[in-house]
Amino acid sequence: MYAVFKTGGKQYKAATGEIVRIEKLDVENGASVELDEVLMVADGDDIRVGAPNIDGGKVTAEVVGHGRGDKVRIIKFKRRKHHMKQMGHRQYYTEIKITGIEG
Repeated sequence: MYAVFKTGGKQYKAATGEIVRIEKLDVENGASVELDEVLMVADGDDIRVGAPNIDGGKVTAEVVGHGRGDKVRIIKFKRRKHHMKQMGHRQYYTEIKITGIEG
């Protein structure tokens, strides 16, 4: 059984027991989180798709930890203009372990 849910402006596909990195949430480690924007739930051949969300659909998860991703380097360069600008960015994330899917 797996579900497609939406959080932080992105969509994620996850099954029970998986660990998923999502956009940062303001919750403590070990806390329980309910994600209610469920777009699709599949259990074998039984597939339910929402329009846009499934009524009563819910993904429950436990927060494993927080962190920052790898650095993404941004380089802006204009040739023959003596201009080069370098920047970097590290995105914050929250790791969650999916404990239950309801649909």
